[in-house]
Parts: sequence; structure tokens; C-alpha cells
Amino acid sequence: MGMPDAEGHGPPDGLPDLPPEWGRVVVPDDASALAEEARQVRRELRAARRQATVRPRLGPGGRPSPGLPVLLLLVAVLITLTGLAAVTWPRSNRSGGAPTVLPYPTAPVGPLPALDLVGPDDAPVPLRSMLPAMIILVDACVCAEEVGTAAATAPPGVTVVTVTGSRDAEAATTPGVRPLADPAGGLRSYVHLSAHPGTAAALLVDRQGTLVRVVPELGPAADYRDDLVRLAG
Repeated sequence: MGMPDAEGHGPPDGLPDLPPEWGRVVVPDDASALAEEARQVRRELRAARRQATVRPRLGPGGRPSPGLPVLLLLVAVLITLTGLAAVTWPRSNRSGGAPTVLPYPTAPVGPLPALDLVGPDDAPVPLRSMLPAMIILVDACVCAEEVGTAAATAPPGVTVVTVTGSRDAEAATTPGVRPLADPAGGLRSYVHLSAHPGTAAALLVDRQGTLVRVVPELGPAADYRDDLVRLAG
């Protein structure tokens, strides 16, 4: 059992003594006298809870965890590598060399249909009556320069014909060229060749009425000169 101290204050019989490091414990008669100590204890408990909440985000010794800085560094490295790849990625040179030319759809080669087109005097003209012929479709482009070159290149015996899509054939403006009109668009429909603005297509037909070659875009005479020679043979 506990023993009373020098002032006669001791624990009741049957109760153990308090730890000596606690010092003298005085229990006031009025509990309100402990209000300040209670507030201090509550402040310490709240501070301990806040520290416990922040502690998982910190590394050993209370220092910030390296996870966030490492993540930011990785993002910066990825952005840098992406920029370098975009700058150094090999690209085709668009400024030099000949432009890439996409071919038009290939038209079928076979017998020329027995079409009657319209002449300058509105009279029907059988297309097969002018063979062999180089038939130039000028419904998408007048292309006077290309037509004149074709007329000058065509050997004797080969008729150069221009065909428009209007109802009336225009008067002849180029020597050696026979202008006709195809208002129904039957000739272009037969060869399945779409009109492309600014270009003229040409059909090369031999004496037997066979469509031997389709030139989707009429260009230099060197592209078809040999074919015209064969038509005349």
C-alpha cells in the first residue's frame, strides 16, 4: 500500500502509488480550473493528426517523397524526345525534282462505238467515217495549243477531231481539225473517262475502228507521235 508523503498526503489504502516522475498531482475541486490544460491537450492532438496525415507523402526523415519530381522529369523527357522526333523524322522533298503525277483511271481499249455526232452545220456525222483519227475531247478544256500541236503532228491520212459536250459544234478555228459536238456525252461515257478541268483527253482509233490507245491528258507531241505514225500505216 502507498505511504503518505511528508505533508501527510498519501494514497488511500488499497491503491498503488503514482509514478514518481509525475511529481505532485493536485486534483482541484473546480473542474473549470483544468480548462486551459484541456485546450492545450486538444491542440496537441490536432497537430498530431495533421502530422500523421502529411507523413505518408513524405520520405524518410520528413523530406518530400521523390515520386512527384521523378514523374515531372519523365514527362519533360518524353516531350523533348517527341519534339526531336518530329524535327528529325525523314520527309519527302517536295521542292525539287519532277512533281508526282497520279494517273487517271485507265479506259477500256476496244472497238469504237458507231456514234453519230453533230457537225458545225447541225448535221449528223458518223464518227467511224473519219478513221483513222485522233479524237480530242475538249469539253473540259479548249486547250487550243495542245490541239494545234496535235494537228501539226498528225501525218497525212489521220484525221484530228475535237469533240465538245455542247449541243452545237464550234466553227473550225485550227487548220486540219474537224470540230464536232457530242451533246449526249456518249463518247466519254463509253470510255469511262471523267472530265478534268484544264485538261483534254485523246482517243487514237485505227482504220478498223479499234480504239488502240487512250491519252487521259494531252501533253507534248512526243507522247503520242509514234502512235499517230502507226495509225497512218
